[in-house]
Amino acid sequence: MMIPARSIPIRFRTLLLAPAMAVPVMAAAPLAAQDTTSREVVQPLPSKEVQRLNRALMQLARRPRSVDALLEAGDASLSVGDLDAAIGFYGRAEDISPNNARVKLGMARAFLRSGRPTDALPLFAAAQSAGAEARDLLSDRGLAFDLVGDPASAQAAYARAIALNKNDTEAKRRLALSYAISGNRAGFEETLRPLLEKRDFASFRTRAFGLAILGEQGRATAIVDAVMPRDLAGRINPYLAYMPRLTKAQQAAAANLGIFPKAADIGREDPRIAAYTSAATSGASTARSADSRLEPAGEPLGAPPRQATAAPEPGFDLARTGETSSPADNASVADAFADLGGDDLPDVEAGNGAVDIAAIEVPRETPPEPEPTEPVHPSRIWVQLATGRDVSALKFDWRRFARTAPDLLGKFDPHVTPWGEANRLLAGPVKDRAEARELINALKAKGIDTFRYTSPEGTEIKELK
Repeated sequence: MMIPARSIPIRFRTLLLAPAMAVPVMAAAPLAAQDTTSREVVQPLPSKEVQRLNRALMQLARRPRSVDALLEAGDASLSVGDLDAAIGFYGRAEDISPNNARVKLGMARAFLRSGRPTDALPLFAAAQSAGAEARDLLSDRGLAFDLVGDPASAQAAYARAIALNKNDTEAKRRLALSYAISGNRAGFEETLRPLLEKRDFASFRTRAFGLAILGEQGRATAIVDAVMPRDLAGRINPYLAYMPRLTKAQQAAAANLGIFPKAADIGREDPRIAAYTSAATSGASTARSADSRLEPAGEPLGAPPRQATAAPEPGFDLARTGETSSPADNASVADAFADLGGDDLPDVEAGNGAVDIAAIEVPRETPPEPEPTEPVHPSRIWVQLATGRDVSALKFDWRRFARTAPDLLGKFDPHVTPWGEANRLLAGPVKDRAEARELINALKAKGIDTFRYTSPEGTEIKELK
């Protein structure tokens, strides 16, 4: 196969870890409205995760220095996939309560979800030392071990998690994938079979990835072909074909978090993971210092070496498959597999655990609507200064911040974007993560606490006038 000069990047979101990871939206309008034909139009309520975030923001507005309120805001942000906001809230809570087990656990989970296992592992250990319950962190800690290429430690953590909670299906799915990564086919099949028999939808996704890791692309793609629109399946299947060529850490990141390495990094260990593994082997400590706050060190997992100024853009070169770029290329494997549903799923054959679904017709999902090739609102990096429901009050806040740090904020115009029932007050955009980090540190020196915010593609950011 030939590699054209132009590669096709695809962003993989972390919907593999939670059922709803949408960006927070404004609360729904009144449930019913009358149209011109007098028929009632019912608008859906926000998801439970978004409603939780709305409540957390209102609670935080009333008690801005409450550790409990900050933790709830961090947890709620994590539940909707806003990792930057979650890290910011946990960082503020850590400033107030530096030895809080929940703070350390929340920060560890945020780093884990963003593909930074070398930052997450010391925090999981610190959280347990500070009093966090083992059953609350073992499954995530196991995933962090898988993400640094240590499936043996990962499997021990998953096994303990399952022993403490026999209903932890997420730990069982992760354990099955870990067995596949380490080449243990029997363990993979035996762990996954009971979940498949119970028609656990996410386990079919796990099976597809596990089979691909084990080199059975035909059976893996049969699962994808059975449940996905044909055009989307055609773009997903090449990813499965490359699974055996990835490192153990890359396989774990792809199968669990939906993060694929860039084409040039396929099969090449991330330098930070290699350094962590070497240090762990020699007994050296890689724990983060206790005074670290919002910003983890180094690049996100899967980024090219020594490009710390670049925002994480996990991608993969589909050009080798002869595909051409199209708006639907932005659909992710995580998105695709997260919503498996319906009444009809293939049976698990008795005896060997194989799933014969190639000949089974399963109702296919409706393909996504085409999107503009050039996004109207591209993803950009900002520094968030404040939140509030009253936009006019945010104008006052901006003037106050600008008077405090005119040398830092003078070159920016204020911007706002909805966040739950509130609004974010943003400075920017800035060109990269490094510039955001410099601005955050400089503002902190002037007594202004901020954190980085990366606006998702399609999110409108309005200038505050």
